[in-house]
Amino acid sequence: MTHAFLDSYSNLDSPIHRLDARAKIVSFFALIIICVTTLARAYFAFAGYLLILLAVLLISRLPLKHVMKRSSVIIPFVLIVAIFIPFLNPDTVSGGYNLGSITISRNGLLVLWNVVIKSYIGVLCMILLSSTTPFNELLEGFRKLKVPGILINIAAFMYRYLFVVTDEAMRMKRAGDSRNFGGRWIWHSKVIGHMIGTLFLRSYERGERVYLAMLARGYNGEVRTLSRQRISIPDVLFAGAILISAILIRASGK
Repeated sequence: MTHAFLDSYSNLDSPIHRLDARAKIVSFFALIIICVTTLARAYFAFAGYLLILLAVLLISRLPLKHVMKRSSVIIPFVLIVAIFIPFLNPDTVSGGYNLGSITISRNGLLVLWNVVIKSYIGVLCMILLSSTTPFNELLEGFRKLKVPGILINIAAFMYRYLFVVTDEAMRMKRAGDSRNFGGRWIWHSKVIGHMIGTLFLRSYERGERVYLAMLARGYNGEVRTLSRQRISIPDVLFAGAILISAILIRASGK
């Protein structure tokens, strides 16, 4: 079985896809840091950051629907923040918007805007990074940037074991479908609970077999790759263009 979680469009052919992973990692993380440290009232600066990401999106030829669907992950966080916007009595709030007997604080709306725009830009950066870089190259890029190996190994195993768990779940689903199992929560909750427990046990046993197979092939905690890619002129130009543009936008947007 084949699955795609993070990098479903990472094998497209575009100038962004051909860049070294390190250039993209440094560029997008730098853009996130610059964005997070920008004042919430610098509206034009945030518009500039979005224009940078839009240009990268167009050059990378990623489907807009894919990016918008992935970026919707921030909606629950936005709703949580929106709940805590102070709805106070008009007599206790200086400045705000009257809605009948309550007043929405301007500071509350500013906090909401601050969380939404910075979260959205950060999520877009991560989507563009993961969608234009195969996962193994992404991990190799972090390794070359001297990220601790334990973190890289945890991320690698966590990602790859998603496929193991998914395969086991699909096998159990096919077995249930072949026996006409409807799976209604009210009447079959006990059976579904047993299936979840069985899935955990099967995944654990499968993981043990995978680990033993890795040991038989000489695994000692270090992942070795054949990647010898070096930083090229397009990589430097891309990273420089992102950084310089973001810094200039931040400076002019104050």
